[in-house]
Amino acid sequence: MRKITTHQAEDDARNADILIWVNGALKPRNEAVVSVYDSGFMLGDGIWEGLRLYNGRWAFLDEHLDRLFEAAKAIDLDIGMDRAGVIAALEETRQANRMETDVHARLMITRGVKARPFQHPSLSRSGPTIVIIMEHSRPKLPRPVRLATVPHIRGLPMSQDPKLNSHSKLNCVLACIAAEKAGADEALMLDVHGFVNTTNACNFFIVRKGEVWTSTGDYCMNGITRAKVIMLCRQAGIPVFERNYSLVDTYGADEAFLTGTFGAQTPVSEIDGRKIGDGTMGPLTARIRALYKDLIARECGA
Repeated sequence: MRKITTHQAEDDARNADILIWVNGALKPRNEAVVSVYDSGFMLGDGIWEGLRLYNGRWAFLDEHLDRLFEAAKAIDLDIGMDRAGVIAALEETRQANRMETDVHARLMITRGVKARPFQHPSLSRSGPTIVIIMEHSRPKLPRPVRLATVPHIRGLPMSQDPKLNSHSKLNCVLACIAAEKAGADEALMLDVHGFVNTTNACNFFIVRKGEVWTSTGDYCMNGITRAKVIMLCRQAGIPVFERNYSLVDTYGADEAFLTGTFGAQTPVSEIDGRKIGDGTMGPLTARIRALYKDLIARECGA
């Protein structure tokens, strides 16, 4: 069975000609470059946000900006613009690319160009580097994804807090590689206590006997789609729990799915060689997807 990724999308020829926002200038794709002295390239010193565009509007923009500015404060990074400035940059890029819907944006901010190739933040003297990449991007998964549990875990809050959308993603990259070596599409990562936590790129949920379970949130990404799914379940009267649970609980689940800005809710068919349910998208996952689609329609227009 061929491998897929949770960010797999339809091919779109328009992406060859996109304009990318780099420090206030719109540049063709092959000219959008940053310095080899940039702290993001050199050290992974930066933060990012992923956003989806529907009908000319960015879904849950306020929540994404809240998370961005909170992360910037946490790593003591001056973005150099306020919320209005960030929104203006997103809009300038969107209009320049004539984009209206089914668009994914990656907004990246690093500490800027260093005077010398060393770690200390004081060597980043040019101010932040800000890049916005927007692509025409319609998710296209030929089947539910397969997961493999890996030995890599999300960082502890006192080392690299997983709630930060940090450019430093090597632990997640290594987890993904381990999963691929095991023949899966994505990695299932445990927390420091051995409870099921998240995948290398998405938040993770299971369904057991009509109940939706996800991790406590102590060691996982501060996922906006994750929070929306929890909210929608509560509003619809679907029992939902943020709790500790084990691989034994997971293998016995009726359904499993991932959440993220790009794919919304992605069904899972197999974990560590164990089929989940009947291996297809389960009925509660389908219901949650429909609830989320309605939420997007209310947020961004039908």
